[in-house]
Amino acid sequence: MSAAEDAARRTSDRNGWLLSTPALVLLTLAAAGPLLIVVVYSFLSPGEYGNVVWNFNLDGWRGILFSRDVFDDTLVLADAHLTIFWRSVWLSILTTVITFAVGFPTAWFIATRPPRQRTLWLFLITIPFWTNLLIRTFAINEVIRNEGLLNTLLMRTGLIDTPLQIIYTDTAVLIGMTYVYLPLMVLPLFAAIDRFDMRLLEAGYDLYASRWNVLRRIILPIVKPGIIAGSILVFVPSLGAYVTPRILGGGKNMMIGNFIELQFGQGRNWPLGAALSVTLLVIVTVALLVYVRFANKDQGHG
Repeated sequence: MSAAEDAARRTSDRNGWLLSTPALVLLTLAAAGPLLIVVVYSFLSPGEYGNVVWNFNLDGWRGILFSRDVFDDTLVLADAHLTIFWRSVWLSILTTVITFAVGFPTAWFIATRPPRQRTLWLFLITIPFWTNLLIRTFAINEVIRNEGLLNTLLMRTGLIDTPLQIIYTDTAVLIGMTYVYLPLMVLPLFAAIDRFDMRLLEAGYDLYASRWNVLRRIILPIVKPGIIAGSILVFVPSLGAYVTPRILGGGKNMMIGNFIELQFGQGRNWPLGAALSVTLLVIVTVALLVYVRFANKDQGHG
């Protein structure tokens, strides 16, 4: 490479960095900046009426797993905190599994329709995004509450004598999150299945493969990127969900998002809320790394 070409390349690289500087600065201030503030707050002392006192203190991090006894001020295991964490992770995993079980056949059905019909079905799938999350959650609430549509139909048909107690339970939260996040699973799966070469199915059947083997050895490995993308898009917002557990779960079935809001609001313990926020971020990051590594374990990269 000549000196002139080398100088031109360096000039081009420098100009590229200069052009991207505004975007990098904006991302740093808008993303890394608030996160850094939350991390700093987690190591401070809580104020009497909210906010923080600028004294180094690890009580925020200690409060994630332990709480102080009201009588002798000793540290005891915070069972309620662990229950909230477990409920959040477990319901998020169940939501991901159920949305996949429902979303995969739905995406396959849409991808195998004629082109004109695909547009209509995709349009119907995206309709829920036209309304606010709060409105969609209240709609589910009207269906599953004691005097809602589901219980009314079951009682009129004689299948039950008294209303089913679904609202304000973990089941209600699971139903609500499955409904809310189902399109986030269907769309990535459709994008992956739409590129699937259907001649591979014929080849598998010609080699006397059963339907289960065709699904396990041909379809799922090829559409794996869509499965990973859909699972991430569902699991991450489910783990930090706030509106759906707040409305459908009530005060006694809160998840991590509700618990964090409680610390910044009525609890007035900002350091604990900040520590919980960072912990939630770490849990999501670790879960994604483990999931992607497990999903790509048969590949030599990624």
